[in-house]
Amino acid sequence: EAALGTLSGGCSFDFNKTSDHLFVVGTEEGLIHKCSKAYSSQYLETYFGHHMPVYNVNWNYFHPRIFLSGCADWTVKVWDHSTPKAAMTFDLNNSVGDIAWAPFSSTVFAAATSDGKVHVFDLDQNKQEPMCEQKVVRKAKLTRIAFNPDPENPVVLVGDDHSAVSC
Repeated sequence: EAALGTLSGGCSFDFNKTSDHLFVVGTEEGLIHKCSKAYSSQYLETYFGHHMPVYNVNWNYFHPRIFLSGCADWTVKVWDHSTPKAAMTFDLNNSVGDIAWAPFSSTVFAAATSDGKVHVFDLDQNKQEPMCEQKVVRKAKLTRIAFNPDPENPVVLVGDDHSAVSC
């Protein structure tokens, strides 16, 4: 039982898309905690798999058991919240600033890295390699990524540490 007496510094959190009481928190220590608004005295689960700050966690829009984590340890991990170990790991060779599931596909996600690249994966097409990897900026670190929610206009927006947004 993980008591809240050993509090972690949170870097990110995301609420489950179908169970609004359930959320995950990425921490500075590399841990991910599954929490519930109904239980304030303990974590429901702690996931071990990262070794540096977890900059973002993101639940899948279509599969309520699945979430992503992006970390400074260069990895993106896919998790099933009912299992303590990551289902998949992707090494992107640079610190991962942000990750996002596509709101129009259950298998597409993107990651933004500190070397200025965007990596787009479609797990239905290839479970090892990104379907697209593109350098977006040269002298900045990508810190945010977001998909346009309209499936007719699949656009990705990225933000960097110089306050610029690229499309």
